[in-house]
Amino acid sequence: MAVTRTPRSRWIDEGLRALAAGGPDAVRIEALARALGVTKGGFYWHFDDRGALLEEMLDTWERLLVDDVIAGVESKGGDARARLRRLFALASSSRELLRIDLAVRDWARREPKVADRLRRADNRRLEYMRSLFGAFCPDEADVEARGMIAMALYVGSPFMAADHGTRSRADVLALAMQRLLA
Repeated sequence: MAVTRTPRSRWIDEGLRALAAGGPDAVRIEALARALGVTKGGFYWHFDDRGALLEEMLDTWERLLVDDVIAGVESKGGDARARLRRLFALASSSRELLRIDLAVRDWARREPKVADRLRRADNRRLEYMRSLFGAFCPDEADVEARGMIAMALYVGSPFMAADHGTRSRADVLALAMQRLLA
């Protein structure tokens, strides 16, 4: 009878869920094995140690939140504004991915190697937005400001507790994005 092993990707996915829920300290081999309903021995079939898992989790985070998002936006074509609309929609479409991204940002505050990875990913995100905003904004300073505002809305909005009068948060974010595309 063949032995069935828990796929490597399930360990990574469960690690990302644990990271989003409790930060890097919550990413423990025993706890992941329990959550997956397996023994921790299977972990060592795929990873040398916890550090190797954490690295692969960061690789997966960057692929999901940068590479896959850009590929998804580009796959449907359209002008720069249409692609920015798709980018904004994709960026706000998954609460789970946002929770993982925010957890990586928090982790980066304490871990220089994670901060380097975050910087690289954010630079890639901003470079992509610069290319799109630059297609209809001739002023380089305007392009940079729009990219910064878009990133600040993505990262900062979940931390805001303010009310918006009769408007919902989603309505206000949509208005902000419309202004960025003007």
